[in-house]
Amino acid sequence: MNKVTTLNQFIIEQQAHVPQATGGFSGLLHHVGIAAKKVNREVNKAGLVDILGRAGVENIQGEDQQKLDVYANETFIGELKASGECCAVASEENQDIIVFDEGLSRDGKYIFCMDPLDGSSNIDVNVSIGTIFSVYRRKSPLGEVAKLDDFLQKGCKQVAAGYVIYGSSTMLVYTAGNGVNGFTLDPSIGEFCLSHPDIKTPEDGTIYSINEGNYEKFPVGVKKYIKYCQETDKKTDRPYTSRYIGSLVADFHRNLLKGGIFIYPETKTHPNGKLRLLYECNPIAFIAEQAGGVASDGERRILELMPESIHQRIPFYVGSKNMMRKITEFLKFFNNI
Repeated sequence: MNKVTTLNQFIIEQQAHVPQATGGFSGLLHHVGIAAKKVNREVNKAGLVDILGRAGVENIQGEDQQKLDVYANETFIGELKASGECCAVASEENQDIIVFDEGLSRDGKYIFCMDPLDGSSNIDVNVSIGTIFSVYRRKSPLGEVAKLDDFLQKGCKQVAAGYVIYGSSTMLVYTAGNGVNGFTLDPSIGEFCLSHPDIKTPEDGTIYSINEGNYEKFPVGVKKYIKYCQETDKKTDRPYTSRYIGSLVADFHRNLLKGGIFIYPETKTHPNGKLRLLYECNPIAFIAEQAGGVASDGERRILELMPESIHQRIPFYVGSKNMMRKITEFLKFFNNI
């Protein structure tokens, strides 16, 4: 019988390889796993109880909050506070940072950034959605109240990043800077079990993911790249396959495993892009790079960008190395004409 490694076992084993580890980070990830299981439970029974639909308010992004959005946000915040290892949280659903200024949390070493329920517009139609998260070490002294400046760090400073995808099965995928590992939730024992060790994304792919309904609003370089993807060329396995779900987690997860590229460029209506740097692009970029992929804003490496605010938006390109190289060539040539 094959050995089953649970998420908690894996975290503890990894901790043993870090002599200076105190167990705090492991405890934090343990509570992230608990929150993910709670959200998964509600996602799975959403059609049976009064948790679908809008909550009647808009979040800071001006988007209607779904009831599951609110539940996921409150659940993760509650577990992070209970861990005692996190001193503050930045969430897509809250305008300002949430500071834990009592008990053990005030001495927490970490800050947490998250999109608690990515792709929530898909909730009502039973399409895959997810949670995206990122962990940093705080910059302010232990014992003091966490500040906004604790969150304004480059993505390369991340201690860990991950996502949970609630789909045909529920998976938690994360990296702590030593490769990417995926854990599938086994409902029979209620544990995330290692199912995808040391994930490596293919250097090439045949999938491009972009909302082609916005084609007329795209930069010229992106339009030209889409036409390149649609051309027939047996040497490069073209035409490529267009796949777009409308959930960053779901689109990225598929491309991570199969090889592909995800594109969410600036448009005429959103000249700065639409995805958020701190809690969407940075964590996904960290995972992509750890798996052998590439992530940029079309010109610059995502993980080198200095955030100016917690809800800052940017253009986002992420995927297999050779596909990213090709679209970068298109952007440089056509956008500078």
